[in-house]
Amino acid sequence: MLILCSNDDGYLASGLHTLVAAARSFAEVCVVAPDREQSATSHALTMHAPLRAHRIDGDTFAVTGTPTDCIALALGALLDRRPDFVLSGVNHGPNMGEDVLYSGTVAAAMEATILGVPAVAVSYAGEDPVGIGEYGPLLANLLPQLVEKRDFPRETLLNVNLPPISPTEVKGVCITRLARRVYVDSLTRAVDPKGRPYFWIGGGGVEWTAPEGTDFHAVERGYISVTPLHLDLTNHALLADVEQWNLHL
Repeated sequence: MLILCSNDDGYLASGLHTLVAAARSFAEVCVVAPDREQSATSHALTMHAPLRAHRIDGDTFAVTGTPTDCIALALGALLDRRPDFVLSGVNHGPNMGEDVLYSGTVAAAMEATILGVPAVAVSYAGEDPVGIGEYGPLLANLLPQLVEKRDFPRETLLNVNLPPISPTEVKGVCITRLARRVYVDSLTRAVDPKGRPYFWIGGGGVEWTAPEGTDFHAVERGYISVTPLHLDLTNHALLADVEQWNLHL
C-alpha cells in the first residue's frame, strides 16, 4: 500500500513528521507538502504563478504552493504510481466546526477525495505542537483501522481531531458531526509606524455551539473525534421549498 502524506504547516512541520512515522509503520509512504506554512488557505489553487516542486529526498517533495496544489501535483506529475490513500496533517491546531471550511489540511484531503483517492485529515486540538509527537504510537494503531475501511462512501473524507491531552488519557474514539463556532473580536485595527491603518484577522475569543455528538463536545471531554465530511454541500431538504419560490426571469 502506498500512502501520500501532506499538510498545510509545511514539510518541516513536526506534525507531518509524526504522521509520516506512524504511516510508515504499516505502509509505504511518500510526502508532497508545501515548502512553507499555508494555514487557512482552504481549497485555494495557484493559477497565476508557476509552481515548483523541490525533491528533498527520495520520497519527499516540497512544493511552492498550497496544500491543494500539492495533491494535484502529486497525483498528476510527481508520483510514479497512484497512492492508495492520502493522509493530511497532523495539523498544528484543531479543525472542528467551521474550521473545516478554512483549513488547508482538510482541503488537501478534500482534493484527494475529489480526485478519487480516499483520504483522512488529522489535527491536534492543542496550542503547543510539541504534544503531537506523543501521539505517534496511538496514530500507528488508529490509522490502519481507518485506512482499512476502504468501503466508506464516495465523495466522503474523514476529519480526525486529537484532544490536547496525553494519549494515555484519551478515553476513546467518538464518531461525530460538526459543531458550530463563531469567532468574537477576531478583527483588529491598528496603525503602523507611518500612520497608515491596517487590519489583522485572528485572535479574540471563540464561542462554540457544541451539543453532545459534535466534534468539539467529544474533544473537550478527552475523546478523539472522527467526522465524516461529504463534498456535496447541497441542502437537499430545502430543494422542494426553494422550488416553490417560483423564481423566473
